[in-house]
Amino acid sequence: MRGTHGELDPVRRAVIHALELAEEDVARWCDGLSDVAMFARPGGLAPVAFHLRHMARSLDRLLTYAEGEALSREQLEALGTEMDGGSAAEVLAEFREGLQRAKERVRAVAPESFAEARGVGRKRLPTTVAGLLIHCAEHTQRHVGQVVVTAKISLLEHGVEPQDQRP
Repeated sequence: MRGTHGELDPVRRAVIHALELAEEDVARWCDGLSDVAMFARPGGLAPVAFHLRHMARSLDRLLTYAEGEALSREQLEALGTEMDGGSAAEVLAEFREGLQRAKERVRAVAPESFAEARGVGRKRLPTTVAGLLIHCAEHTQRHVGQVVVTAKISLLEHGVEPQDQRP
């Protein structure tokens, strides 16, 4: 409902809009998080850093399946490092770069391919190109919600009052 990307079909437009919303919410709640807050695990929750890495990397994996390809060894190895340390700046850069690449890849999908069958994972779970694109949007938004809640809790635990900056 943004009135943008009118050149795209409704499926790809919706995915691009979801990814743009993810970028905006992450910027609102994560820009300026300290390294400590980025990697904090309030109440045992997964840290903000995990969700940001997971969004970028899962988009890469889901779009690889949508493109009819198998995951690379590098993609499979990266699965085991989503909880690793680092800095807030590194994590945010990976997230932003991952979403930028994902938007380019979504735009490149031919609408004529939407009904094509695809398999996901080792079990080759059945879906379609359109199903994978839609899952990119919904999965990303689910993790954005977790990022916002975890960031707010982490800020509170570090003595910073989170401010909802929505108009």
